[in-house]
Amino acid sequence: MTTLSEQIASEVARRRTFAIISHPDAGKTTLTEKLLLYSGMLRTAGMVRARKHAQTTMSDWMALEQERGISITASAMQFVYKDAVINLLDTPGHQDFSEDTYRTLTAADCAVMVLDAAKGVEAQTRKLFAVCRLRGIPVITFINKLDLPAREPLDLLHEVEEVLGIASSPVNWPVGLGRAFVGVVDLTTHEVLRFRRSDQGGAQRAAMEHIALEDLASDPGTEPETVTKVREDMELLEGAGNKFDRAAFLAGKVTPVFFGSALTNFGVEPFFDALVSLAPAPKPTTIIRGAGEQSEVAPTDTTFTAFVFKIQSNMNPKHRDSMAFVRICSGRFERDMPVHHSRLDKDIRLSRSFTVMARDRDTVDYAYPGDIVGLTNPGIFALGDTISTAKEPVSVPPLPRFAPELVARIRPLDVMRKKAFDKGIEQLSAEGTIHLLYPYESPASNPMIAAVGQLQFEVCQYRLEDEYNVKVELTPLSYSQCFYLDGDPATFKRTQNAALAKDRFGKVLVLFSQEWERDYMAKHNPSHAFLPMAA
Repeated sequence: MTTLSEQIASEVARRRTFAIISHPDAGKTTLTEKLLLYSGMLRTAGMVRARKHAQTTMSDWMALEQERGISITASAMQFVYKDAVINLLDTPGHQDFSEDTYRTLTAADCAVMVLDAAKGVEAQTRKLFAVCRLRGIPVITFINKLDLPAREPLDLLHEVEEVLGIASSPVNWPVGLGRAFVGVVDLTTHEVLRFRRSDQGGAQRAAMEHIALEDLASDPGTEPETVTKVREDMELLEGAGNKFDRAAFLAGKVTPVFFGSALTNFGVEPFFDALVSLAPAPKPTTIIRGAGEQSEVAPTDTTFTAFVFKIQSNMNPKHRDSMAFVRICSGRFERDMPVHHSRLDKDIRLSRSFTVMARDRDTVDYAYPGDIVGLTNPGIFALGDTISTAKEPVSVPPLPRFAPELVARIRPLDVMRKKAFDKGIEQLSAEGTIHLLYPYESPASNPMIAAVGQLQFEVCQYRLEDEYNVKVELTPLSYSQCFYLDGDPATFKRTQNAALAKDRFGKVLVLFSQEWERDYMAKHNPSHAFLPMAA
């Protein structure tokens, strides 16, 4: 008879929970789709094998994402790939949604960093990698778009090391670049994985055959110059390349590097196979117990613990509800189980629980550490909330909130839609899509909205109209720098153009219009500090 502890340990060993990060247009969403294709969730790329075989978008489920071809909200999907249970967290690539990405990375045990082979390490890549380093998340690198004009692989490895400050260890090596790209060499076995193009392009799995390296020269589809270049590169790697070390990888000191093309599926299958092997199973989670004592809970602990890392409203127009996504840290989740909500200090029952695939949702009866479960949120969950079956209240370290950079006034064009408007901006604020700010001196007055970037304002306007049927007028304000204020607001001396505001949690921010104002006020307020984020 298998005990609960043994069952949890067995299920934990199968879990791989990782996030995919990249600069916009590096191919992150395409790679996500191809993982679904190779797992059997898609019959052809772009078509989900759902109950009614209906075509739908996968990770980019929001209409605005489909229109613009970018990811602007994090999404979570679960499926099985070669007996491994994959929990895939797709993150926004656009820098305006870095806060959503940060929160999502708190639920990941590993990250896949996608680079464009022609562009290398780009600005948003650096920012997202910095977050991974801050959180101690190991990173696996996939250099994409080898089927297009690309930079020399050795140059790309050097750039990863110089710009990101992490050793790069290639696991395979491209055979050709651009139109000459035909496969990859496994640097451990020196076996060539040769791919063949099909009439359906990347819509189906790429045909793959194994060729000995010494036989590559006789392959009619491989150019002689390509064979010579591969051999020269491998000689260089043999003498100067970084050998892969798993312990160093898990410590965030080295990133294994793979090459391929998500569009054509060349190099995709060996990458996914290696990903399942390399990515760690769920790790212990830092928790704070009732008295403030900080410790770790092992995933195999039979006490159930989970935290909310994402809230999303109106994912499916049929439901028009709010969904709280929780990462399970320990124990076994069971539908309808009673748990303690630490922030509210009350017992609740988890009766409506789902796994989510794009807009589709299926009831989940059991889940294990590493899994992501969506809970219907009747207004009781907030970002960072912890639920547990422990006898004492427990929580996770608070999720930080980034200070916004843009501020605007917003109002409904139709005053008769004020109630729907209030509900909309409150829910968007609860999700973290925008910040709600209230004037410090008159918090009862109409709120302002604030964001890290302009795209967040556009998403806010779009969703208010699309989901709440409220057209709004948005008027940008002159404030260009915002910081959380550390110190007593009552004694803070500010210039005439600066302002103080409170966020929805009561934290005070100072808003500047000019950089010199910040320097001036920092000089005249030595007992105060300006912080870029607040817990």
